[in-house]
Amino acid sequence: MLLDLPPLTADRFAAIEDKVAALLRTDADVIVTQGEALLPLEAAIKGVAHPGSTALNIVTGPYGQTFGGWLRDAGAKVVDLAVPYDTAVPATRVAEALQAYPEIDFVSLVHAEAATGNTNPVAEIAAVVRAHGALLMLDAVASVAAEPLLTDAWGVDLCVIGGQKAMGGPAGVSAVSVSERAWQRIAANPAAPRRSYLSLLDWKERWTDAGRTQLPHAPAQLEMLALDACLDAIAAETLDAVIARHRAAAAATRAGALALPALAPYVPAAEHAAPVATTLRTTVDAAELAAEVRRRAPQLPVQAGGGPLSATMLRVNHYGPAANPETVIAVLEALAQATGAPAAPAVSAATAAWERAV
Repeated sequence: MLLDLPPLTADRFAAIEDKVAALLRTDADVIVTQGEALLPLEAAIKGVAHPGSTALNIVTGPYGQTFGGWLRDAGAKVVDLAVPYDTAVPATRVAEALQAYPEIDFVSLVHAEAATGNTNPVAEIAAVVRAHGALLMLDAVASVAAEPLLTDAWGVDLCVIGGQKAMGGPAGVSAVSVSERAWQRIAANPAAPRRSYLSLLDWKERWTDAGRTQLPHAPAQLEMLALDACLDAIAAETLDAVIARHRAAAAATRAGALALPALAPYVPAAEHAAPVATTLRTTVDAAELAAEVRRRAPQLPVQAGGGPLSATMLRVNHYGPAANPETVIAVLEALAQATGAPAAPAVSAATAAWERAV
């Protein structure tokens, strides 16, 4: 039955792009890309980076490491600004790096790191980057719809999002907004991809600048319709309410975890904690704990940390549909049972925190 849907028209595709632009609070061009968000992230970096350019790559989690590799592959000189994954990078550190390397013309930054549970002060960092004159690329995949994202007001030149986290949508479609400054940089870059799926310029010439009247390829229809549906759902609930729901879920999970003896926040400072996922240090093996929770309640959004953190960090993903008090309470009850702790103190603390947050 799904294959019998009428074709997705260029007008419908363009209308979905416009809804994404409204969500990002931007008047810049928005290109919806047919793939997971790594596609527009790599396309943005390969579009601006080239031999002779210098990039400041802010590393507050695993995606920053990925961006550094792409920048180096493109021939750019890369200055890595790394901080521990359980904190955020302050704008003062960014300003110091820009002063030390005045040739920096591009900055890559992740807003919220769902993998490690931290978030960065984008507005303050963006102001420093703009004063320096560099372009700023922001990975907002985990932050969009979970915390404020003011693309134009902050001066973000390339803002990449995906639908699969706080938006509550599909993973197979993503988007990037491109400022006029970024377009000029990409157009002037002889190394920018052309005739390639990574080419933002191809999209600009064949779609955006051509009036968005004829799609350059057959769109991923089901993913686009799912993206449209989740954008409508956010609008119906209101973006402010969706953000507040994620903020409350994070506060409640953190408060409840503090009442469980075997757990502690991985990100010590609450102001540095991301609203999409709460990461927890464990005194027991995190992978075994996550497996025990899944055995008891396989539907709960709990998993062990990745790589070297798999034994010591637990991740609770309270984004999208999971950003609700029922899921948070169910997770805390399952964690209490799995660790042999009483659930009542955690549930009481979480309930109070949710009520304060909303």
